[in-house]
Amino acid sequence: MSSLSELTALEQRDLLRRGELSSRELTTHYLDRIHARNMELGAFVTVTADAALAEAGAADQLQASGADLPLLHGLPLAHKDLTDVAGVVTTHGSAALQHTVAAADSPLVAVLRRAGAISVGKTQVPEFGLSCYSENSVAPPSRNPLNPALSSGGSSGGSAAAVAAGLIPFAPGTDGGGSVRIPAAATGLIGLKPNRGRVPSGAGQSDLGQFVVAGPLARTTADAALLLDAMVNEPNFHATSAAAHGSFLDAALRADGRFRIGVSTASPFAAAFPIELDDAAQAGFDAGVKALGAVGHDILEADLRYDPRYHEAFQTVWTAGLAVARIPADREKDLTTLARTLRRRAQGKSATDLASAVDILRQFEQDTIAQYSAFDIIATPALGMVPRPIGWYTDADADTDYLRQCQYSPYTSMVNVCGLPAISVPIFTTAEGLSMSIQLIGRPSAEADLLTVSAQLEDHFRANQTD
Repeated sequence: MSSLSELTALEQRDLLRRGELSSRELTTHYLDRIHARNMELGAFVTVTADAALAEAGAADQLQASGADLPLLHGLPLAHKDLTDVAGVVTTHGSAALQHTVAAADSPLVAVLRRAGAISVGKTQVPEFGLSCYSENSVAPPSRNPLNPALSSGGSSGGSAAAVAAGLIPFAPGTDGGGSVRIPAAATGLIGLKPNRGRVPSGAGQSDLGQFVVAGPLARTTADAALLLDAMVNEPNFHATSAAAHGSFLDAALRADGRFRIGVSTASPFAAAFPIELDDAAQAGFDAGVKALGAVGHDILEADLRYDPRYHEAFQTVWTAGLAVARIPADREKDLTTLARTLRRRAQGKSATDLASAVDILRQFEQDTIAQYSAFDIIATPALGMVPRPIGWYTDADADTDYLRQCQYSPYTSMVNVCGLPAISVPIFTTAEGLSMSIQLIGRPSAEADLLTVSAQLEDHFRANQTD
């Protein structure tokens, strides 16, 4: 048998269900890998080895009893350090907060625990999840397994590094402006941002802008679909939810369907900042578009226009929560430069400013979805450039930091504003061994279509690699 961590999550699941592998054996394997590699990668802030082994033992006892097994029975994963896990410290990536032990699981953690998953720890994030890089003042930065001198992205950067390095089979992330898709693209993973309202415990209907949703990070499309099936398996009490669906795993495994795909490199940030693709990003995008055509889709140029007010409105709404964050005055000095600057600016905004920004973004959502509706799927680059060196953002002032983030990831946040599903799919490898991805944006509630095309591209990429 291959090394356990070389198997897909789906293959590991099947071994567990057949009784050919115990959860304790699998969990021990991953804990050993974390111990061996985490100092180099900084993927984990906290490792909960004793609790994980106890959970794995309970999973094995459940299987021995002959009871029905939950969907993710015995599979290890980890949670971002923005998320409460009972009995574990939550830092939110901030040295300005008092770090306390969580009294209870957050809703998403509880859902995945009921699905049988084993939590092995908490992963690195940027302060309050603000950034597209996972560096803070709490723990070492999260590094890219493809080149540890480079960032693994953010805000789900620690989780992406852990999955890409084989420290866990897959992981849930959260995505408020690209925080699943960006680190997935940086590390060569599949990263799926579901439709607003799809995942009940991470539905994108709790924050002011309705941006943040929960979604899976995985090495294969099928593994991402398996995790998504578990994430959506709970009652949904939101007044508006994504449309009904079948098994996302079945859609990924069937991988059948042909679509009209609109291709665009237009970015809503281009009105405020110079946005250009570096050579690797352009090569990756070209390879992705070529592959979409090769697997049978209709490829068309999409002439997309975005509201030039987007940049300012997005930043106003995205950072509004910082204005009311409960940070003691004597601890503000412990904030990172970016968080401290954005907090002060957010506190200077009036209610009228905020209401106006929300109105602009709601109109942006309507106008953008109307343009996208001429196609089944919109294809854009996933990132504007190759992963950046550790410290590239933080060695500058806050405005330069923010500018660099927009130039690195100019195509992701607009999808959160619109509430649409999107997926990052690795499609090209540079001469230096870095992975470049294409982003596919679906129609409302069309995650199954995105998983279908992702699986097709995955097969195409694998075949070309073999050739």
